[in-house]
Amino acid sequence: MQILKQLKVTLKIIPILSIISVFTGCGIGNLLSESSGSAQVYYPSNDFKSNPSSSGGKGTMKPYTINGKTYYPTVVSVGETADGIASWYGPGFHGKKTSNGEIYDQNAFTAAHKTLPMNTILKVTNLNNNRQVTVRINDRGPFVNNRIIDLSNAAAEQIDMIHSGTAPVRLEVIGFGSSNSGNNIVHSNINYGNGGEISGNGQIYEGGNFMVQIGAFKNPEGARTIASRYKTYRTYSSTIRTSTVDGLNRVFLTGFRSEEEARDFAASGAFAGAFIVRE
Repeated sequence: MQILKQLKVTLKIIPILSIISVFTGCGIGNLLSESSGSAQVYYPSNDFKSNPSSSGGKGTMKPYTINGKTYYPTVVSVGETADGIASWYGPGFHGKKTSNGEIYDQNAFTAAHKTLPMNTILKVTNLNNNRQVTVRINDRGPFVNNRIIDLSNAAAEQIDMIHSGTAPVRLEVIGFGSSNSGNNIVHSNINYGNGGEISGNGQIYEGGNFMVQIGAFKNPEGARTIASRYKTYRTYSSTIRTSTVDGLNRVFLTGFRSEEEARDFAASGAFAGAFIVRE
């Protein structure tokens, strides 16, 4: 009986795919379900806003129900923020599958969130000490009412919350990654078509003109806002390019006199997640 009580407590605090790994070893479809009339819909307060009409219906964007509460994965834009309490998870789940099918690595900079799209890139600020870390969402959770995000061991260590266990944080969407891109924004190297559109991944070649990406947006208006804000930044100017591969609207700074200058700027930390591309 005591063991059963302990298991019930454990179920409330660990990310969903870790639950599956421990108890079934099976895929997400065996535990997650469509919303039902008896389920309570999850409406966040300080979390990223989510509602049934804005949720997708496929893969990891499909609504799911945990402990009688239905969660609707939501679409977000770069620049959106949310506040809440962060927790972290580590050794007990290292090597097990996450909600998007990856293997959890406690030493990688990843995190679990209830509704953000998988591979969303977040800047996480510990409001107790202002330390920051960049993470990529690859898991669902934490399913505790007052928790907004579960950080990996490495991410929690970087913002000094290992010993405290939890900390108040601010989350900011800074881009969208992919399962093999670590914490980088989508498509680190890009080629351009004759019309100036982004046509696909490519190689960085010597010579030519270089730009630095400072943002990636699904919403064109978001890209226009950032481009306008940084229309002239130091000695550089902004431009927007739209991808024919994933539809993202990317904002770049142009005017770099060399690849070395562009690389130095991208590494300066002026814009989180910035990287260079060859125009």
